[in-house]
Amino acid sequence: MKWVKVERRFPPGVPALMQKVELMFLGRYEHRLDSKGRLTIPARYRELLADGAYITQGFDNNLIVMPPAYFDQMYQSVNQTSMTNPDARLIKRLIYSNADRVDVDKVGRILVPQFLRSTAELVEDVILVGVGDYFEIWTPEHWKKQSEILLDTEANNERFATLNISV
Repeated sequence: MKWVKVERRFPPGVPALMQKVELMFLGRYEHRLDSKGRLTIPARYRELLADGAYITQGFDNNLIVMPPAYFDQMYQSVNQTSMTNPDARLIKRLIYSNADRVDVDKVGRILVPQFLRSTAELVEDVILVGVGDYFEIWTPEHWKKQSEILLDTEANNERFATLNISV
């Protein structure tokens, strides 16, 4: 009997979609900072941070961790703004003065800088939340408040009505 290699077949466009999803930060993980401020990154996220990452202050009492390519896209976008615009200067200060480059060590951890741990009120327990192109780091208390907002279906219906997210 002769064996024949069988290829996996998908409907048109599905492989591209699967490849894009494989490159996304998804899910939610509970972790702990160690005494030195190191955070173990979930194995799934580590693959996406092979080239290192940038960590900065988020907009909701949290931190944002981005791969270099996404940080560069954000940099390009933010730098399109006029330096004469006061809000543009504020967003640049918020993002860049609080940003730091981090690398994943041999055991899968990043060092969260002390000034960012203080900014986001991170002590020990943290929640990592995948947000597609990046992930966020939250205290359990702040994430609980955020979750309550996300679970309010009536408010969500109003809040998201103007967004074009239909497929």
